[in-house]
Amino acid sequence: MNIGHIFNVILVYPLLNLLVFFYHYIPDIGVVIILITVLVRLILLPSFHKQLKSQKAMTKLQPKLAALKVKYKGDKEQEAKALMELYKEHKVNPLSSCLPLLIQLPILIALYQVFIRSLNGKELEGIYHFIQAPASINPVFLHFLNLSHTNYALAIAAGVLQYFQTKMMLPKNATQDATTKIMTYQTLYFLPVVTILLGLRFPAGLTLYWVITTLFGIAQQYYLLREEEEVIEEVIDASK
Repeated sequence: MNIGHIFNVILVYPLLNLLVFFYHYIPDIGVVIILITVLVRLILLPSFHKQLKSQKAMTKLQPKLAALKVKYKGDKEQEAKALMELYKEHKVNPLSSCLPLLIQLPILIALYQVFIRSLNGKELEGIYHFIQAPASINPVFLHFLNLSHTNYALAIAAGVLQYFQTKMMLPKNATQDATTKIMTYQTLYFLPVVTILLGLRFPAGLTLYWVITTLFGIAQQYYLLREEEEVIEEVIDASK
């Protein structure tokens, strides 16, 4: 049994059958993709929430990280030791923010396979015997947007949303060192550009997924920021 077959069995076929199942009751593939996107985000909600908290914690630590770099300049060993102690003190794992990305990447690849298989007009493969397979799947969303082709407007929308999502996580203070600032703003503009370029290469069905999952992420980040503000207000009120 090769890796490709295992990947199909674990991810591609379940997602494909879920898409076909929803399509049987909701004959609009765009709506079905939105439903699957929301379902995937809800399943991954705990890991994404942990990622956002880790990113916010790392942002707040930026001034202290910059101070450590200055203090132990030229002594990498002591700097690394001080960094580990700082992370331990504030209970921050710098690698935890990578976990949702590692989880989402195979899901993105699987969804790409699902959309290719379901929107190319050919006979579907990998359908479970208890799932009623349609004769074909209409790739048109809302009677005008063909999700089997690339769509420039959707690709640009995905890039713009990615920009706003990234910007929400940027530190609002000006205490970052020059190197950190450069890396921060490279990330701010690099990710949206990459998102647009990928959106111009892939079927619009995958771009629609990215638009919805980014909107979900923005809403989640907004909720987390509001949650932090409420906690700060409670602390201020209690100190009066």
